[in-house]
Amino acid sequence: MALNLKCIGEKVGPFTKEYDHKDVILYALGVGAGFSDLQYCYEKDLKVLPSFSIASIFETLADFAIKAEVNLAGILHGEQDLIFHNPIPPEGTLTTNGQIKNIYDKGRDKGALVIGESETFHSNGQKLYTSIFSLFCRLDGGFEGEKTPKTKLTFPQRDPDFIVEETPRVDQPLIYRLSGDIFPLHADPKFAKASGFEKPIMHGLCTHGFACRALISELIPGEPDKARRMACRFASTLYPGVVIKTLIWKTSEGKAVWKVVNAETDDIIINNGIFEYGNIPKDEIRFDNRVAIVTGAGAGLGRVYALELAARGAKVVVNDYGGSPDGTGGGLGDNASSPAQMVVDQIKEAGGEAVANTDNVASPEGGENIVKTAVDVFGTVDILINNAGILRDKSFVKMDPAHWEAVLGVHLSGAYNVTRPAFKIMKEKGYGRIIMTTSAAGLYGNFGQTNYSSAKLALVGLMNTLKLEGQKYDIKVNTVAPLAASRLTKGIMPDEIFEKSKPEYVMPMTLYLCSDRCPVTGNIYNAGMGFFNRAAIFTSPGAVVGDMDQLPDADAISAKIKQISNLKNAKEYFQLNDQVMDLLTSLESPPQDVADNDNEDTNLKFGSPAAVFEAMPGLFKSDAAAGIDVVFQYIISGKGAGDWYCAIKDSACEIKPARHDKPTCTLKMDSPDFLAMMNGKITPMQAYSSGKLVIEGDIMKSQLIEKLFKL
Repeated sequence: MALNLKCIGEKVGPFTKEYDHKDVILYALGVGAGFSDLQYCYEKDLKVLPSFSIASIFETLADFAIKAEVNLAGILHGEQDLIFHNPIPPEGTLTTNGQIKNIYDKGRDKGALVIGESETFHSNGQKLYTSIFSLFCRLDGGFEGEKTPKTKLTFPQRDPDFIVEETPRVDQPLIYRLSGDIFPLHADPKFAKASGFEKPIMHGLCTHGFACRALISELIPGEPDKARRMACRFASTLYPGVVIKTLIWKTSEGKAVWKVVNAETDDIIINNGIFEYGNIPKDEIRFDNRVAIVTGAGAGLGRVYALELAARGAKVVVNDYGGSPDGTGGGLGDNASSPAQMVVDQIKEAGGEAVANTDNVASPEGGENIVKTAVDVFGTVDILINNAGILRDKSFVKMDPAHWEAVLGVHLSGAYNVTRPAFKIMKEKGYGRIIMTTSAAGLYGNFGQTNYSSAKLALVGLMNTLKLEGQKYDIKVNTVAPLAASRLTKGIMPDEIFEKSKPEYVMPMTLYLCSDRCPVTGNIYNAGMGFFNRAAIFTSPGAVVGDMDQLPDADAISAKIKQISNLKNAKEYFQLNDQVMDLLTSLESPPQDVADNDNEDTNLKFGSPAAVFEAMPGLFKSDAAAGIDVVFQYIISGKGAGDWYCAIKDSACEIKPARHDKPTCTLKMDSPDFLAMMNGKITPMQAYSSGKLVIEGDIMKSQLIEKLFKL
């Protein structure tokens, strides 16, 4: 099977992992720490080894391999580069997003390199580390692709400054594998011999952890938080119990090179090591070299956004038409006393960079000109905050077309007019942050604001599609619903609330969503008076009414309305296709009445192995099966056990509850693991690498399953 070169640039994730001090300590023990390194092994004043980062995202490597469609029989971890941005806390939740950066061809019979990059954030909002790695795919070269760039690291022609000698335990892999890398090559003697080894071998990343401890002990003793970068290339295998030496050369202040060798043979185990260290830079969100556009920035929220962006290093286009709260007036051009220019003057006085723009967002030409200003003056655009707005409140009967169209023109069409040209630039450069401004009036309704409420909720719809179109290009689109004192809310809010609702209390959420630390897209946040929460649209599990032979009627709806309306186990969808897939699954295996089954997890797509195979014909993609002739045999044990085979030939699919005489490949799993995989809780690669999924026969053909079915 050929590599999937179309995956270059595609996103992988997000992946989340909860951990606590026990996971941190277990990892440290797995890489040889003990009483001599008590700071890593005792919860009192516990410190986290920086190399814990790679162990905590091990599962992401599998998903990169799956997306690239590599031959799993020939995959090895090639190179690893870790860049540390902040110390790793001893507990919390990690969120990792990644991207396949490139695939290089080393030549026929020489393999290929899949290059991946990921960033991991802690639940406290801090960006912890960046991982850049290569997967060496021994069996996938020769596709006439881009050649591997030449890189060479030169070691000093002198003895190492430090040599750290250690002896991993003979059972070291059994401890290390409990941190997540449970591939049987490191534990199962029979598997190891079948793979060409005398016995189970050390994990390369376990040796990597030994090296990390050695580097810290010699270069920054007792201060693992000062590690800034650790890069290397995995060169050869090592058996547990063999003495290793970590050789370290200091090359300049805060920099060193290193390698790990087998002390018995002098074979290089890990090569091309780079280690950088030093004091931790001040941790704050910055926008240096970023260009931001803020509409409606002459006063209120927009002004506060512009001032703070500039204070944190951004170059800002301050847009404001200069009109009154109802949108009348304005059009002051380059008048030095315009609201936009006054904000620009304030930014420049503080040492920042900014330019004023007085175009009207309500016209396509105005939107184009605002973005053109950013490009002409600063060269690009990275951030767009759609903040411009007006109010023309009337009860619905008194809401004439002029009032309706004026408000939608500024809020909804205005966001479209500016976002469209900005989005094009962001897509071309592969980065962008866009903020829509909604309102509680749009999310929940408010008397006398049908025009405003409609426009504000429509912006959520605009966000929902842009988040999908921008996902591949690292364009994150989120929405803020501010409660803030401004010209628009003066006279609407009670005086005491108005005084406590300064825009400065909303600003932190918006700036966070504008930053490169923001890992989310498509979210809505309420913000005001220092209080923040997330709003979302949820869908109930619902009910199937009627069947293929009988259309539902109003009476049938009446009988089922309680189950249809019940929000117990309601679900949030990221996109339309997710909801449609659940709909199709529900038609095959209808959800049970939640009133009678309070303990049922109706979020699951499949409740039994039989339900999976019953649904598969409806999820078969016949257009992807041209020329394919395979038989997949499933042997499921445990609750709901049984045998099913899936025969695909001539773009047709046959599923039968039986064993086939000549299956192409056989997949064996326990029922709970099978359901976890089919319900998306674990990936096929995670199931396979952990031993939960056993594949016999033509293992490569098993990778066709994800192409042939909408699972």
